[in-house]
Amino acid sequence: MATLKTPLCDLLGIDLPIIQAPMAGGPTTPELVAAVSNAGALGSFGFAYMQPEAMQRDVELARVRTSAPLGVNLFLSKDADAIDAAAQQPALDAVRPYFAELGLPAPQPVKPPYSPDRRSQLAAIDAIKPAVFTFHLGDTGPAPVAHLRASGIKVGGSATCVAEARHLEALGVDFIIAQGGEAGGHRGTYLRDPYQAMTGTLALVRLIVKAVRVPVVAAGGIMDGAGIAAVLALGAQGAQLGTAFVPCTESGASAVHKQAILTAQEDDTVITEKFSGKPARGIVNRYVREMQDSPTLAFPAQNALTGALRSAAAKAGKSEFVSLWAGQAAPLARALSAAELVATLRDETLEALDRLRSLG
Repeated sequence: MATLKTPLCDLLGIDLPIIQAPMAGGPTTPELVAAVSNAGALGSFGFAYMQPEAMQRDVELARVRTSAPLGVNLFLSKDADAIDAAAQQPALDAVRPYFAELGLPAPQPVKPPYSPDRRSQLAAIDAIKPAVFTFHLGDTGPAPVAHLRASGIKVGGSATCVAEARHLEALGVDFIIAQGGEAGGHRGTYLRDPYQAMTGTLALVRLIVKAVRVPVVAAGGIMDGAGIAAVLALGAQGAQLGTAFVPCTESGASAVHKQAILTAQEDDTVITEKFSGKPARGIVNRYVREMQDSPTLAFPAQNALTGALRSAAAKAGKSEFVSLWAGQAAPLARALSAAELVATLRDETLEALDRLRSLG
């Protein structure tokens, strides 16, 4: 029988070459992260929008539930420059009708800082000392990578093209996450135009594996064991799955988000900047369709502007105004507990690898 142990497993201290994607904005609760890690995979927090105190709290809550390795992820894009209130008016006018429809006060100009201070967040990583730290939408520079690695933290970064992968290897990361165009959520591109870095997962994984020496983790459109087996065959040492974990019992995603993924059909996802100001893949809804040609603030100012709308819509069960981040293979999603999903992925991957071996 085939084995799932790869060098990445030894590097990260996990039993299975499976990483639960660090989805920011609510899905990655302490319960989900701990359950995934307890099942032998790597549970990961998405802390892009959280203050250091909240980051510390959630990790402590997870550590009460597991002694297994945990991952933490941050967005490292530069905060947008202060946007004058008058310059924001077209974007405010574009979303005003949706605020009114939900009975919310009229949207007001957003004020900087539009996101948590990156230096404070990185300092929190140093204090938390997770087993694994990954970054998205930018990089730390070589000094922080070296510092974190010296303190025993394994460091990984996202790449959507070969140039970014080579850049990450030069920074000294322990592993690279190859984010294919099928992936749900924000595109991690930062050295190219995001719309010009949409290579599919299978092609991107093979290209990056051939271009770098560090371990590669595949991400994008992977929902079951057959997908994991496919990327392992291409030379990846692990697979990162996000959309697959959103419907899990322990996920903090809204009910409308979970339902949208569980009922998604082929070609239901699109890339949009309208919720956050950065290109991200999600299930198309009324807001995305109607806002297609409307003015948008830079990231993360647009994310701050639409926050109240998204939150109110989720609470009201109105999926029309929620950012339903999901990858292209969302129709393969299953409503399982995290432990059940990890066990199923393990069994499916072993079965797929045995099937491939029998062909020889």
